[in-house]
Amino acid sequence: MNGDPRVRRTRAKLHAALLDSAAERPLEDLSVADIVRRAGIGRATFYLHFDGLDALVVDACAELVGTAVDALHAFEDTPDPERPPAEVAELLAEIGRHARLYRGLIRPGGGGPLGERLHRVLADRVVAERRRRAGRLPGEDVLAAAVAATFTGVLAGWLHGQVGGTPGEVAQRVWRLLGALHQVAPR
Repeated sequence: MNGDPRVRRTRAKLHAALLDSAAERPLEDLSVADIVRRAGIGRATFYLHFDGLDALVVDACAELVGTAVDALHAFEDTPDPERPPAEVAELLAEIGRHARLYRGLIRPGGGGPLGERLHRVLADRVVAERRRRAGRLPGEDVLAAAVAATFTGVLAGWLHGQVGGTPGEVAQRVWRLLGALHQVAPR
């Protein structure tokens, strides 16, 4: 991202305006006009930073995606297959506190701007971690896709009421699923 503090401030205003608006109304009901009005900036300024609302949404999701991917990899050496890192439950608790917002960003089944970005970044991280630990392995693309789809799908299901449980319970269950995927992956 640009190091200019004015650029960072403008983008932060746009992110906040988007997230605040999406917490009140479905994402598909929002427009660039709504966002710039709420952010207190001009429409032309918006288009200096983003080519449309979807680009803003994806950019605003980047921080949460990074946090999610880091939470799933918050362990030293070999992860405990029975206990997820505390960061996973903390992440789910934070998402749960803003469930209405995130339901607009990740749709049932894991689609939507947050779901798609989370899937892509998580799959890339799985490949990178496996290569770091063991070098290039056969089937790493399949494992990466399965891990990304599993986590994204469970998160979407939980947000949309298709998966029950507290953040801690969901973290535990999805962690076991992810561990099982890693166990059956080619080595």
